[in-house]
Amino acid sequence: MTQPLMVDLPGLSLACRESGPADGPPLVLLHALGERATDWDAVLPDLAPRHRVHALDLRGHGDSGRPGRYSLEAMRDDVLALLDAHGLDRVDLVGHSLGGAVAYLVAQERPGRIGRLVLEDVPAPRPRPASPVADAPAAPVDFDWAVVRAVKGQIDRPDPRWLERMSAITAPTLLVAGGPTSHVPQSGAAELARLIPDCRLVTIDAGHLVHRTDPTGFVAAVAPFLAP
Repeated sequence: MTQPLMVDLPGLSLACRESGPADGPPLVLLHALGERATDWDAVLPDLAPRHRVHALDLRGHGDSGRPGRYSLEAMRDDVLALLDAHGLDRVDLVGHSLGGAVAYLVAQERPGRIGRLVLEDVPAPRPRPASPVADAPAAPVDFDWAVVRAVKGQIDRPDPRWLERMSAITAPTLLVAGGPTSHVPQSGAAELARLIPDCRLVTIDAGHLVHRTDPTGFVAAVAPFLAP
């Protein structure tokens, strides 16, 4: 993947790696917690060879800024601001785990801007028992550990509006579940698929990291769905 372009947004510099034909339909990729845009390398360019791909480092991750202020809503707004900065009126959107939650918030907030939506191993936002956040590891990591604290609190106690607004998503949606070896409750993924009006659920028994563990299976499921 190419070196990132740095996009200056209000109070934040966001890294975006672009690939594919310049005139192709735009596709935005959102990674999981603790990852970065290059996490998608295993499935590019086969995932969407005719798309212009915009793979982001979410705030606090990779080459993007680390402002110390983190929430799923802030990441949602970053994605929308980046679309505005690039003049992208309508895009296809793929999100894994944390990136999937950000993706469905984007699709709720601006349904007309999302053509097709792919969510990888994402459950419905239901409260869950809270557990302590581990201390930052001694070895350097490629993201701000404060993101973990902020996001975990939101995932443990999600805003009820997230669940209520799933019906606002108008994009045809594909939810790729990781099967029984995933730590994500698969009943939660099935519930999310039921809540989104036009959503198809596909299970690939690869665990939570579907696109990395079984890139061939992931591409076989997702590429036809994204085909122009």
